[in-house]
Amino acid sequence: MDKKGKVLVGLSGGVDSSVAAFLLQKEGYEVIGITMQMESAMANQKVIEDAALVARHLGITHIVLDFHKEFKEYVIQNFIREYQNGRTPNPCIVCNRHVKWEALLDKADELGADYIATGHYATIRQLDHGRYAICNSATAAKDQTYALYQLTQKQLARTLMPVGVYEKDQIRQIALEAGIPVATKADSQEICFIPDHDYASYIEHNSDVVLPKEGDFVNTQGEVIGRHKGLVHYTVGQRKGLNLSVGHPVFVKEIRVKENQVVICESEELFTKTLQASPVFYMGVERLVEPTRFLAKIRYGHKGQWCKVTPKADGSIECEFDEPVRAVTPGQSVVLYQDNFVALGGVIGAVK
Repeated sequence: MDKKGKVLVGLSGGVDSSVAAFLLQKEGYEVIGITMQMESAMANQKVIEDAALVARHLGITHIVLDFHKEFKEYVIQNFIREYQNGRTPNPCIVCNRHVKWEALLDKADELGADYIATGHYATIRQLDHGRYAICNSATAAKDQTYALYQLTQKQLARTLMPVGVYEKDQIRQIALEAGIPVATKADSQEICFIPDHDYASYIEHNSDVVLPKEGDFVNTQGEVIGRHKGLVHYTVGQRKGLNLSVGHPVFVKEIRVKENQVVICESEELFTKTLQASPVFYMGVERLVEPTRFLAKIRYGHKGQWCKVTPKADGSIECEFDEPVRAVTPGQSVVLYQDNFVALGGVIGAVK
């Protein structure tokens, strides 16, 4: 079989990236597996071992790269800083653009590889006007386009995503039939560097800044209704763990850093029709010059709602939704779709 070219596959030790490597090998690519060590060697050991096992099974070269310096600079420090500023970040989005893709492309250039590849549930298409865009995968339940909206045109032009045309069950079946050692391995559900989900504890132990501790819970009228245990313990839309005795469920509406306050509201007060986002990252469209309608997702797993997007003179965008959306969260991203591809997106700031 004629080789199609050399491709570096990001091997995470999971079933999706393993099947991506297998599919590309089957198509005739020369495949090299790359595992990126993002954390300490001990924390990352299982990932490295599983990836090495898959590489041996496929008969491909396996390389481990240490990127925990870059991971700390771009991902962890940003994660901590955003929480300190009362925002809720999505570290996977930052990691994808600034660490994973940059690392893989740099290594690809060094090794003379034509492409890089991952096991993400998404596809890439070059549109009629020439720009590349991330497109929806075959499975809505696993679709990962939201987390990839910040990728650049240069990155997309050299990326392959073979898993995106399959359902998750099909990927499992391919892995089983190919005898891939991690075929039944469970999917990772947590932020990789905080496996116990205790974000507040992680931030408190890894921040150089002394964080404010207790402060006031206030309602939307500004009345004090209780005491919170520190702003980093809360995010917009949160219901559990508030320990407020008001006789019915209440939710976090806003985090006020300067006042060290957490604003509490009723369920119906969580809805909003307008948000602003900045910085903005353009993908399938080069830029906006006039108000345009898009399908918007305001968080991973959101089914999407239609809105009018207006570009602003300062480079930001304003999204006005047809129907109110629930728990719009500063620090998360609004990703805008057109004809099933990612057109643009931005980091959510002000909410009205």
